[in-house]
Amino acid sequence: MTKEEIFALPKAELHVHLDGSLRLSSILELAAEQGKLEMLPAQTEDELWEILKQVDDSPTLEAYLTWFSYTIPLLQSHESISRVAFELAEDNALENVKYLEVRYAPILSTEEGLSMEEVMDAIFEGFHKAEKQYDIICRFIVCGLRDRFESASLQQAELAVNYKDKGIVAFDLAGGEAGNPAKQHLSAFYHAVNNLLNITIHAGEAWGPESIHQALTYCHANRIGHGTTLFKDPKLVEYFRDHQIPLEICPTSNVQTHVVNSFEEHPLKIYADAQIPITINTDNRLFSRTTVTEELWRVHTLCSISELQLR
Repeated sequence: MTKEEIFALPKAELHVHLDGSLRLSSILELAAEQGKLEMLPAQTEDELWEILKQVDDSPTLEAYLTWFSYTIPLLQSHESISRVAFELAEDNALENVKYLEVRYAPILSTEEGLSMEEVMDAIFEGFHKAEKQYDIICRFIVCGLRDRFESASLQQAELAVNYKDKGIVAFDLAGGEAGNPAKQHLSAFYHAVNNLLNITIHAGEAWGPESIHQALTYCHANRIGHGTTLFKDPKLVEYFRDHQIPLEICPTSNVQTHVVNSFEEHPLKIYADAQIPITINTDNRLFSRTTVTEELWRVHTLCSISELQLR
């Protein structure tokens, strides 16, 4: 397949972070408006673009996550959050993404006075504006954070349940896996599951298959974010196949964080051949400097995914 053919296909994006997918131009404009330009490592798009390439040398997932310190401070007002949500939906719509699930931890935008409910309202304002202008459906996944107290995750799970009928489709747990097991947040997952909310968890990205196992058995995950290390446990691979549990795979992000050494060595071909449902996603359009089309193209040309499998 050509990249043009992939671009023309109707697509879905199921794993993309709001705070990792801002436009560079918007970062500079928002920083200027908010008096936060000095926070950035550069003040022009070209300079920022060059600095951003350093993401590719992130030695660990935790090092990769430090890049969010440049974007989260800009997402502290209704106007900026609504704008970024709209622009992310617009960017997807312009490459024929028809269905979009965006994720974010609303608690991260409460540093300057917003409530989590106000954060949610701003996000959906941006989504609704995009849905009126483009042929796209926008939904939202609330993220708990592994490195925060369980009480914070429970707060966000309660928020997700309260907005379930307004466009929330799942509760997630994100952040550095090492030393932060998902089972430390059981009250949040119990509340979400007890209220019939779907669960997707970042697992097996920077930790082994035991992290994936825990996400399934302790936290009742319906989907797994990344799941890159799943292949290390053949019995677990069989379980995913037999129960058709989807993986949200983000190839470029996995290469950047050195979860895999290269696209060619990514295990997603193993999962596709095993008939596990896999989805290909951007993770962070800004930090991975990518699009849904580009991710699918890389999977097709570098990861030995056939045209039939790709379609």
